[in-house]
Amino acid sequence: MNDALRKCSARFEDADVRLSFAGSDELAAQIRQGIEPDVYAAANTALPEALRKEALLGKPVRFASNKLVVALPAGSRIGSIRDLARKGVTLAIGSASVPIGAYTRKALSRLPHRMSGAILANVRSNEPDVKGVVGKLTQGAVDAGFVYESDVQAARGPLRSLPLPPKLQPAVVYAAGVVKGAREPERARRYLNGLLAGGCRDALTAAGFGPPR
Repeated sequence: MNDALRKCSARFEDADVRLSFAGSDELAAQIRQGIEPDVYAAANTALPEALRKEALLGKPVRFASNKLVVALPAGSRIGSIRDLARKGVTLAIGSASVPIGAYTRKALSRLPHRMSGAILANVRSNEPDVKGVVGKLTQGAVDAGFVYESDVQAARGPLRSLPLPPKLQPAVVYAAGVVKGAREPERARRYLNGLLAGGCRDALTAAGFGPPR
């Protein structure tokens, strides 16, 4: 998401777009504390909807989708989700408060309890965002990690993805909205529209993100 939004934002007309990247929960907390960006985007629909109910965000718009995958170093011998439960395998996942961590736990909850418990016992790092999981993998600190398919594509080589069985795959949907009190509400709405059909939509597609659903 970072690379895609940087590319399209540089071409946004009639405004100098400044981007701030962090875990979706951290950005939501900043808005609750009084920071007023023009647009808030999250890797789920729950946080934008919660902000809307708190009268801090306009109606959220779904703008992209993704797939949860197991990311592995290119030469890894791990070949199935079952292998993640083996003793000695180490994992990095997102913390429970961020979307990537919530999606991961939802997927694992669909496994037999014994297997999901063994996989969670192999977790060595709970990261504050998906970038942290990718970092642990590329540093060689862990054997595998749960990330989005687009993150493996963005790594450009050192990682490969192990798809999840369809029955485990959660619905990964991104949503965004105009923040109440935004200084540039009209430009914010134009930026939001661009996520759906425009330069940012094209950049998201090129980066591996699917259409909203």
